[in-house]
Amino acid sequence: MKILAIESSCDETAAAVTDERKIISSVVATQIEEHKLYGGVVPEIASRRHAEAIVAVVNEALNEADCKLNDIDAIAVTYAPGLIGSLLVGVNFAKGLSLSTGKPLIPVHHLRSHIAANYINNSELKPPFLCLVVSGGHSHIVEVKDYTDYKIVGHTHDDAAGECFDKSARAMGMPYPGGVHLDKVADQGDASEFKLPYPKIEGCPYDFSFSGLKTAVINTLHNAEQKGETVNKTDIAAALRSRVCDMLIDATMKASDDLGYKTIVISGGVSANSELRRRMTEECNKRGYALYYPELKYCGDNAAMVGVQAFYEFKAGNTAISDLNAFATMPIDKLLY
Repeated sequence: MKILAIESSCDETAAAVTDERKIISSVVATQIEEHKLYGGVVPEIASRRHAEAIVAVVNEALNEADCKLNDIDAIAVTYAPGLIGSLLVGVNFAKGLSLSTGKPLIPVHHLRSHIAANYINNSELKPPFLCLVVSGGHSHIVEVKDYTDYKIVGHTHDDAAGECFDKSARAMGMPYPGGVHLDKVADQGDASEFKLPYPKIEGCPYDFSFSGLKTAVINTLHNAEQKGETVNKTDIAAALRSRVCDMLIDATMKASDDLGYKTIVISGGVSANSELRRRMTEECNKRGYALYYPELKYCGDNAAMVGVQAFYEFKAGNTAISDLNAFATMPIDKLLY
């Protein structure tokens, strides 16, 4: 089943042609260089750039796949969650294609897509499993009971882990996207030089709170600046990365132990973090658990993962009609269609 998938939830305009778990083509037009000027994504600019790029990106994906629209069996699109203006560009474009071609329209939840990124290079992976979904906007521990059946067992109460990385990195003077640069700088630092807090949510052992950790880093930097002192940024970057990994891994391992899961998956942009991958591998090896994570090129936003998840959504009967709308927020375990 050939699916033309479209992704525009943040600052990447992406399109792909997929066939079940096989990626026939995948094209991503990024806006990173422009948003670097502002230290983060400017929603209005992002939506305008999607509108400018989407026709060319979709055509390129079709050309790379050596396909025409008549060869496509269905149109898939990310419709939630994300920046509402950005989402609307992709949703309306996909609706237009669906109406003009008569192809089925498949709405896909962004976090479900990130989980599905693991199916691309792990042919043996199938539910049930426990997934840590961790990115700039989301930090969840999710039971994946089936390809379209999810249960949230842990989540952040404030900032996401990626947001903590990005805003702390910005305070250290690193360019956008900060989390990537912080990961590289942290490799040169000594995490033991700074004692950062370990926020916990009483009575919620699988939940996270990263806001206080981010504030602690920013306050350390500001206090040193006010005193005319210099903070070793490689050390504090290493300490922050280590603490975030402590929190993510501890909660995931506790959830897996308590709930009886022996297959662990990590997904989302922060799944590319080198320390998270290394330490999660060590912890799973100690317990004899299987661990899966996406190829680096599928950790960030892309349409290939949308197409893969869309195949399972279609099989489950989750299709939409012309009144499909976009939603800035929506739980992974709830679909309107």
